[in-house]
Amino acid sequence: MDDEKFSRVFADKAQIENGRENIAELEEPMEKLAALFSLAGNNARLKILYLLQDKHELCVCDLSDILKMKIPAISQHLRKMKDGGIIDNEKVSQTVYYHLEPEYEDLIKSFFDLLNIHDELKKSA
Repeated sequence: MDDEKFSRVFADKAQIENGRENIAELEEPMEKLAALFSLAGNNARLKILYLLQDKHELCVCDLSDILKMKIPAISQHLRKMKDGGIIDNEKVSQTVYYHLEPEYEDLIKSFFDLLNIHDELKKSA
């Protein structure tokens, strides 16, 4: 791109510095949000995240039954999210239960709360 086509008469240096400071302060949360969006960018994984935030923990069999998907497909999605650090698991006897990582719980809940608010507004209109 030719920078000469995009010139400005006055640059607000305070605004630029303030923007840089804000971005620097938000670097870690933005990395978490980017990782979440990257992994949740699949419809099945988004549904799994919703169910985990709603039910707090579920096993592969439960997720398979709820989503009407085969266990290997569910397992593959869970593995990607676990490798991405968004979920974790705990083995109880022979069953492995999956749950959200605590650092993502509020972020994911806030995201789905926004969807619920949008749906409620749509119904009341």
